[in-house]
Amino acid sequence: MRVAENLNAALHGLLDDDPTAYVLGEDVLDPYGGAFKITKGLSTRFPDRVITTPISEGALTGVAAGLALTGNTAVAEIMFGDFAALAFDQLCNFAAKSVSMYGSRLPLRMIVRCPTGGGRGYGPTHSQSLQKHFIGMPGLALYEMSPFHDNREVFAAMVERGEPCLFFEDKILYTRPMGQADPLFTVRRDGELAVVDPALPEPAARPDCVIVAPGGTAHRALGAMRSLLLEEEISCRLLVPSRLYPLEVGALLPYLGEVVLVAEESTAGGTWGGEVAHLVHQRAWDRLRGPVRLVHSAASVIPTAAHLEREVLITESAIHRAVREALRD
Repeated sequence: MRVAENLNAALHGLLDDDPTAYVLGEDVLDPYGGAFKITKGLSTRFPDRVITTPISEGALTGVAAGLALTGNTAVAEIMFGDFAALAFDQLCNFAAKSVSMYGSRLPLRMIVRCPTGGGRGYGPTHSQSLQKHFIGMPGLALYEMSPFHDNREVFAAMVERGEPCLFFEDKILYTRPMGQADPLFTVRRDGELAVVDPALPEPAARPDCVIVAPGGTAHRALGAMRSLLLEEEISCRLLVPSRLYPLEVGALLPYLGEVVLVAEESTAGGTWGGEVAHLVHQRAWDRLRGPVRLVHSAASVIPTAAHLEREVLITESAIHRAVREALRD
């Protein structure tokens, strides 16, 4: 099953299980089924609970927050995550605040889906990774889709939190298979954390380097891990958390080594990777050989042309080089 099919099945399951659940967004109705076909079939099965909206991200997130505030479960789709910026006020000044500003905690089951990231030639305004702009907002949680996490479980976790959640979906993952097909690696789950290690006959007691990456960057980290292992016999471990914020850093600690690197598609400055590094330094500084390394995309707009896009976005080779530099220092 591909990631997009798994995500579609998760939405069907949510509407099946929860009679108060609604899905809304631009062009989500059949036969179109959303820009990436993630909502395909939903409006046919649940015509009263799948709502198409005008092209207004502020309006559709406001309606979703209102539905959640009155006891429903709301899943809003922003067609391209870049335009979550247009919903910033509704998300941060209304939805996130409504959880706690009325005198006692008020459960607010709201998920905002944000297709994100580059690699598909959509150009500067439809290819960004804006996760960093929402980190640190009380009452607002951030999750990211990955091939290693069943989306039905992730949706259940977001609903159970009882607070607004942004769900970032790297568009490049939609056509990729769920799970890990590369026989060089094994995948195991520890709660919301996926742990990927080389499938060696005699596994190393401690990996040479640990890479922490969100779901959208995980495949590039795996590509770098493969070349490092085969070409240089460098063993790396990959940690992929489903929930980006608030990050459960305690879940990472048992799997860290002396060298840690965070790889993400955002540009540098005030990033999720910086938050990971800060928390790891607080809890595990005495175990590290040096500071946590951060790898990002270039500080540039994202071009439409594929060959120029590759020069800007974080790549396997950039992660490969960063690991080698970290081990050399």
